Amino acid sequence: MRIRVEVEVRPTESLDRIKQAIQNLFDYERTIVKKQGNSLLIVAEAKSPKALNKLHSLLRKQRILDASRGHIKRGVKGNRIVFYLNKQAAFMGMVSFCSVPEKESPLGPIRFEIECANEMMVEEFLDWLVPRTINGVPVGELKEPPKDS
Repeated sequence: MRIRVEVEVRPTESLDRIKQAIQNLFDYERTIVKKQGNSLLIVAEAKSPKALNKLHSLLRKQRILDASRGHIKRGVKGNRIVFYLNKQAAFMGMVSFCSVPEKESPLGPIRFEIECANEMMVEEFLDWLVPRTINGVPVGELKEPPKDS
């Protein structure tokens, strides 16, 4: 599994605050900052789904598993998952999905891309991160994230 998070840091934003927004959701293994025109681009990566334990916990704490599953499933294509989170909400330790990133996150979203070994692993990953629920209670939830095969 490969997890890649990208965030644009605009000239009016603090690099440290954007890094904190990422760290509130994601325990990355490595990060690089690239110059991109007038802005910077932070790229953070990890190889273990456990790097998403903070996001996993926040989704449950905020009780937004059903809505989150819907947003994340819309970004599944083959063995890849792409979704966007609001940068300002992340800085506050909250999860807020962006359906139309350019409009819903005026300062730019946080882009998550998760590449699984195969399509079956995508389903296992979803059942761990955002399981189905009945009356707000997770059903079929995997207690541990899937392991790469």
